[in-house]
Amino acid sequence: MRFVTAPPNAKRLHIRPMKWKAACAYVDQHHRHHDPPQGHQFSLGVHTDDGALVGVAIVGRPVNRHLDNGLTVEVTRVATDGTANACSALYAAAWRTARSAGYRRAITYTQDGESGASLRAAGWRKVADLPARLGWDAPSRPRRTLGTENVARALWEITTHDASSLPEPRDETRDETRTHGRRNRCPECRKPIAAAATGRPPRYCSPACRQRAYRRRIRDH
Repeated sequence: MRFVTAPPNAKRLHIRPMKWKAACAYVDQHHRHHDPPQGHQFSLGVHTDDGALVGVAIVGRPVNRHLDNGLTVEVTRVATDGTANACSALYAAAWRTARSAGYRRAITYTQDGESGASLRAAGWRKVADLPARLGWDAPSRPRRTLGTENVARALWEITTHDASSLPEPRDETRDETRTHGRRNRCPECRKPIAAAATGRPPRYCSPACRQRAYRRRIRDH
């Protein structure tokens, strides 16, 4: 892991655990483009010598269900007041904490235009550039606009030496206006999938195919 030499006048920083509500309150006040997330596995705060809180990191399960294999966590929010090296200290501490708990991979995302310098300083690496997505709103599950739609992102990770390969990134949003092609065929047996009268469109044609897909995911992980 690489470390960046702090400037002579940089404040000394200390990592401490954070309560969920306190971390969310800090994110709500300081984050530039995201609201607090819906949950967490753990949260960390970074403090100066005089005890002032200058940043927080919230770590949870991966939002992308294809990456949620039980051994991966996602840094879902990092917010600071601009104190030098606070971001990189939080990313490094988030990985140390996750690794000591048995996780083998941590991931996070940056938006187009963000350099990722703090991530590189903490030893993370960029693994994929992801196109902008339209958002999570769908006829079966209406969602409010968050203001982060239509923005390209980059996926970053840091892993242990024995971590499995990262699955190919997939777009989690659904286009429910499509009625032909792959969307209306079962990914297991390729049979047509009958449209649901209400609610979320079915992904598999039968419970048997859903169970086969589940067992294969468990086996592959």
